Amino acid sequence: MPIGPQPKGRRGTVEEPYSPLNLRLALAAFGLVVCTVLSILLFRAGWTVPGWLLAAWAVVAAIDIVVVQLRRRARKRAEGGRDHSLFE
Repeated sequence: MPIGPQPKGRRGTVEEPYSPLNLRLALAAFGLVVCTVLSILLFRAGWTVPGWLLAAWAVVAAIDIVVVQLRRRARKRAEGGRDHSLFE
């Protein structure tokens, strides 16, 4: 495997790399689920301050999901409906 900025035959360049929006979407969804579940558990245990902090992070993850979806739709329109793998 050649060592360099990007493997041959891949989209993107050093000046304009491709964006892993699908991976970012998966990570944001994971963060939303984990933060929501842990927040609920902390509220039930009586730890309100950490529960509110995790609830705030869950809101940030939900906003990130919305932003990523909007960017994915814009990319799909710009590229004529082409689908992408998880890492591009």
